[in-house]
Amino acid sequence: MGSAISLRSDFGGDGLRILARQTKDADQARRLLAHASIYDGGSRADAARLGSVTVQIVRDWVVRSTRAVPMG
Repeated sequence: MGSAISLRSDFGGDGLRILARQTKDADQARRLLAHASIYDGGSRADAARLGSVTVQIVRDWVVRSTRAVPMG
C-alpha cells in the first residue's frame, strides 16, 4: 500500500461544500464534494462513490489539488 497524501490545510469540508453549491459546473461540484468527504474523514472509496468515479481518479484529484498554489 502507498503512503498517505497530505491534504491542504487551507481548505475544509464545510468550505468545499459551500463552493460546490455555488458553482454552475457539475463536474467541479462532484470534485469538490468528493474532496469534502475526504476532509471529513471519509475514505477514497466513499469519495469515489460520491463523485461517480474510481478511487484512482479521486487520488489524482487530491494529488493535483495539493500541488495547486493557494490564492490570496
